[in-house]
Amino acid sequence: MGNQVARSKAGIRDVAKHAGVSVTTVSHVLNETPHTRVKEETVDRVRAAAEELGYRPNRLARGLRTHASEMIGLVAEEIAATPHAGRIILGAQKRADADGLALAIINSDLQREPTVPPRSVHAFLDRQVDGIVYATVYHDEVVVPPALQGIPAVLIGARDRDERLPSVLPDERTGAADVVGMLVEYGHRSIAFIDSAEDIPATRGRVRGYRDGMEAVGFSPDARIVAGTPDAAGGYRAAAQLLDQHDPPTALFCFDDRMAMGAYRAAAERGLRIPEDVSVVGFDDQDPLPTSMHPTLTTVALPHYEMGEWAVATLTARIRAGSPGDEPAMSCLLPCPVVVRESVAAPARR
Repeated sequence: MGNQVARSKAGIRDVAKHAGVSVTTVSHVLNETPHTRVKEETVDRVRAAAEELGYRPNRLARGLRTHASEMIGLVAEEIAATPHAGRIILGAQKRADADGLALAIINSDLQREPTVPPRSVHAFLDRQVDGIVYATVYHDEVVVPPALQGIPAVLIGARDRDERLPSVLPDERTGAADVVGMLVEYGHRSIAFIDSAEDIPATRGRVRGYRDGMEAVGFSPDARIVAGTPDAAGGYRAAAQLLDQHDPPTALFCFDDRMAMGAYRAAAERGLRIPEDVSVVGFDDQDPLPTSMHPTLTTVALPHYEMGEWAVATLTARIRAGSPGDEPAMSCLLPCPVVVRESVAAPARR
């Protein structure tokens, strides 16, 4: 049959004939029509026939019938400058492919004010996308423009101030508490936190998690916190201050991997070995830093890939439900796992 029908000209009736089913069944299977019951063996047979004949559904024609473009938009802040954006895009793309949707991407400038830029939203609305995902860098609450409230939409890294849109965020607080718990299991009793001086959601969440972890084991949460700029220089200065104390900490938990890099330098200048003399932990798992450092850095991974997947899956459900703003907004926290490498060991002194 594959030789009798030109692959480029095969139609839905050819697929139906080849699979021995009705045209309606082929349409349901290939378009993944919800709430239809087709036996698994029939689904496999239809897909095999379509593959053999080189048939793909005419999505443009389907869009004209359903008034849907089968395209969703992703607005991501600072795609080029923010390595995490790439992971979000990969997760979103994988889920969009699985849901049979095309994913269009627009780069947005970093928003220092907690407002979703209307220009990016209108750029997608002009292209008649079925829904929009907006990924922020800094803000835990954003003001959503009215145009975004009339279409299915999901936020990544931020909450809707008016609580209309669903959102997904990293559970940085629990991730930080887990680091303290891990260090205590290794035997550390003097654990310092090198904090960021920037007042952003990540700072607040991570220092709260550190305090949670310290309080959970009966340690003072504020005795060993030193803040600095969230870069290698800031980490170096804060670590130097802590390591020069009369009774220095045996473990340094850093706000991010760049500050941990500075802590490595401060330890080396004082003749301290990592992890034999002092353990160091970072946050972000920002490739390629953790695996490029010697010893390799124990850190906490942010679930950017998983957030991209979750956002598109949630957006798809809202599109198919046909009610962009009727149901209550939900906020999902995804876990931030500790990635154990070589920079942590039991302390030489207690």
